[in-house]
Amino acid sequence: MSIESTPSASTRTLDHIVHLTPPGSFEETTAQFTALGFKHACNTYIPSRDNRVLPGGTHADGLTGNVLIVLADTLYLELLSFTHPPSHYPVGTPARHARDAHPWAPKHPGWIDLAGLGNSGTPSLAALINARAAADESGVRYTGEARGGRRRPDGRVLEWLISAPERARGALPFFCGDVTPRAWRVPLDPASNAEHPNGVRGVAHVRLLAAAAEVVQLTEQLSTVLGVRPRRVGPTALSEVAWDLEQAGASGYTPQLLLSAAQTEEEHEYVKGRGSGIYEVGFRVHGGQSGYASTPYGRIVWVPEAI
Repeated sequence: MSIESTPSASTRTLDHIVHLTPPGSFEETTAQFTALGFKHACNTYIPSRDNRVLPGGTHADGLTGNVLIVLADTLYLELLSFTHPPSHYPVGTPARHARDAHPWAPKHPGWIDLAGLGNSGTPSLAALINARAAADESGVRYTGEARGGRRRPDGRVLEWLISAPERARGALPFFCGDVTPRAWRVPLDPASNAEHPNGVRGVAHVRLLAAAAEVVQLTEQLSTVLGVRPRRVGPTALSEVAWDLEQAGASGYTPQLLLSAAQTEEEHEYVKGRGSGIYEVGFRVHGGQSGYASTPYGRIVWVPEAI
């Protein structure tokens, strides 16, 4: 299978990870991530100046709002919440239809999606992935790039292109390509925006969990999307596999995408209730912290940096 991606059209550059919380829960989410040590977070347009996670903006469709936590490796966490529950919108109205049809509407709170860094549309990453899929017969299909954006409170207009899988959203990444500069979308200036009291420097890994019967097919589909074959961590087809990802900025570290079959009772229940998707995010930590934590909707692993 010839699926290597070219440097000018990479489909394995990690951009951000999406975490969903219940509608209207930004204040609670702020307190939870602050307690986890993400105190120098920022919202989507102004720096944090008082060690708090700050509420962010509302997307162009008016259905969701977000908070960003930027990391020193240039990746970020998007803490997302719907502005209202479905019941807020009268049944049968266009607004209710839009809310119900939103790709994240059926998702449970927690880690729900993974975004790769796209481009400004040339070459089309969707077309590239679809061509690979046709050759590989992996069954993957991505929608063509669609425009999205947001106007910041300071008046600056952000524009991007989104391409997403037609199926398996959350197990297969979507792509966000900037039409306007990425620096407008990811506020890494000042550098203190990415300095966290918990010592987090960046993302070590994102772990996907799937039922054993789905691992082989999902491995093939992810290989098509990412443009590279994984390396196998264990000896069997159902063992964990790993792909090395790229970053938008140079940090000297390589984040990994891991795919595992559910093994424990807790993992089986997780997959039964949510389907295949992100089970945990591992963060590189400077300062010796290790172990596990919860957002409380998503699992976190603290991965100490080698000294």
